[in-house]
Amino acid sequence: MSVSLDQTLRDWRDFYVMGGTAAATLVGLMFVFASIGASQLARRNLGAMRAFITPTVVHFGAALFVCLVSIMPSHSERSLGGVLGVGALIGVAYCGQVLVLIFRRFAAGLAWEDRLFYALIPFVGYFLLLASALIELDRRPGDANILAGVAIIALIVAGLRNAWDMTVWMTTSGQTTEPPRTAEGG
Repeated sequence: MSVSLDQTLRDWRDFYVMGGTAAATLVGLMFVFASIGASQLARRNLGAMRAFITPTVVHFGAALFVCLVSIMPSHSERSLGGVLGVGALIGVAYCGQVLVLIFRRFAAGLAWEDRLFYALIPFVGYFLLLASALIELDRRPGDANILAGVAIIALIVAGLRNAWDMTVWMTTSGQTTEPPRTAEGG
């Protein structure tokens, strides 16, 4: 027996509401993080900001987008699959650019877990979301929601780890063993 899209989305509503709430909260916290750490985000760190901070916000935003679209009323398999598919393709393309930036410019200084969480896990998340959209178009909403749920979890977990990593970096990178110099050069 095939379960309807409406019933499946009703069954997943709490998950999407919780996931969207978490993603929206984390986007807000990233704005606070960037505001507090603005002194570290000088022009010399612009490349790092594009490679690490901005993608983390984008991935949280993508999770929020999937959750919001999924709880919108009156979807058909075609409309939901199409919107999620376009979003997933944009995410894959964006994540591809981030992958290239990270591996070209920052690979020498990154540990394997940084490469995994900043680049590879989000890339997999967007591919799972794309697969979910294709399955939705094939009128299998139960299977599509499972993949979309895993994609949301992957994006949020990677973003949480990355936000913590950036917080630790920002709080430790500004510390020096020398006292700050005065305006007179002393």
